[in-house]
Amino acid sequence: MRNIFLGSIFVSLLMSCNANHSDGTTSDKLGSNGNSEKDSAMIVQAHGEWQRLFSINKETISNENNPNFAEDSNKIKKQKESKMKEVTLGAGCFWCIEACFQDVKGIVSVVPGYAGGQRKNPTYEQICSGATGHADVARIVYDESVISFDELLEMFWFVHDPTQLNRQGNDIGTQYRSVIFYHDEEQKAIAEKYKQRLIDEKVWDKLVVTEITAINNYYEAEKYHHDYLNQNPENAYCKAIVRPKVDKFRKVFEAKLER
Repeated sequence: MRNIFLGSIFVSLLMSCNANHSDGTTSDKLGSNGNSEKDSAMIVQAHGEWQRLFSINKETISNENNPNFAEDSNKIKKQKESKMKEVTLGAGCFWCIEACFQDVKGIVSVVPGYAGGQRKNPTYEQICSGATGHADVARIVYDESVISFDELLEMFWFVHDPTQLNRQGNDIGTQYRSVIFYHDEEQKAIAEKYKQRLIDEKVWDKLVVTEITAINNYYEAEKYHHDYLNQNPENAYCKAIVRPKVDKFRKVFEAKLER
């Protein structure tokens, strides 16, 4: 699908990020019903409850008059030290999600891969055919003492349009589906809670179709896909789709990035 994109580069700019028209202005996407759809950046900027939805303003111990405050704080610190966890996320092309997440504080590694299909050891070409059932994913190892799963979900639902079924922009097929492959039951419960909250709050104009399922049949992608944006900055897809999305992500989540 990325090759198809190269032949329709101007059309593909009208994807989940605000699109620049040829006259230099910007506008919302237009749905088939003629109503404008909000993209993720617009939601973050205009939806005053976005942070509340993801509980990112966490309660902390603040009563320093408590004689046990210092002792309790040290206990909490020790409990939180080096709590490594994994989650696998699909949000369209894995070049995009890898490039967005790789510089976030608390994320140890982001590895592109394929998950959720039937074929063993699938190749990129087989994945792109849509016949294997796999999704493009990024497997993320993160330190839970630095960044929470809630925060990762906030970023995940920002970085793509979760109302598009089996596609992202001009990338069409089940391999580009919106999916959270959880690694434990706690992740499953949290993801389902936030998905339902997004639906109930009508954050998007359409239904959130993100699949939430246990990690299965994961395979690491070929080495040439790793760190793809940094290794291929002049690639047409990267210049028109990946780089603008990463720039917008970095602007919104600047405080959460490594310096």
